[in-house]
Amino acid sequence: MAGTTHHELPLPEFDEPVKLLIVIAPYYKDIADDQLAGATAMLEQAGAGYEVIEVPGALEIPVAIGIAHRQSNFDGYVALGCVIRGETTHYETVCEESNRGITMLGMGGACIGNCILTVENHDQAARRADPSGMNKGGGAAAAALHLIALTRRFGKPKGGIGFKPRGDSIQVAGKSEGPATA
Repeated sequence: MAGTTHHELPLPEFDEPVKLLIVIAPYYKDIADDQLAGATAMLEQAGAGYEVIEVPGALEIPVAIGIAHRQSNFDGYVALGCVIRGETTHYETVCEESNRGITMLGMGGACIGNCILTVENHDQAARRADPSGMNKGGGAAAAALHLIALTRRFGKPKGGIGFKPRGDSIQVAGKSEGPATA
């Protein structure tokens, strides 16, 4: 759209080190290389550490992030991939399910910057991936950093939601377990 401007937030600053995992599906290698260049430049600008892993396709990106989120110690994730419309409905399935997976992980607490491009043709993908152009890979890295900063700002989950026992002690199978604590 002509005349449209986009506001970009300044990168957050961190007191403690930040470590991200970049998960990339290099099906379209030239597009993936540009996305990765943009993402890594943004993370380096912010002073963040990162690792990169490759997966076969866009559908495997949320699976890999889910595994890492459960089993590793990354602060956040950057999802990089590209889906170009073809002649079948496979395009819709891959677009919807990869993005649904990313969204579900994010709602579960994973800090993810999503740059799974969903485009009509290679030229659209190339323009969006170009680090000196639209730089969507860099934008995804910045989004992950902002979510990490937000998570750190709010702190760890506080827990304790629910009912507290009444009285001075908790009864467990007819035995008193001492003073109740909140």
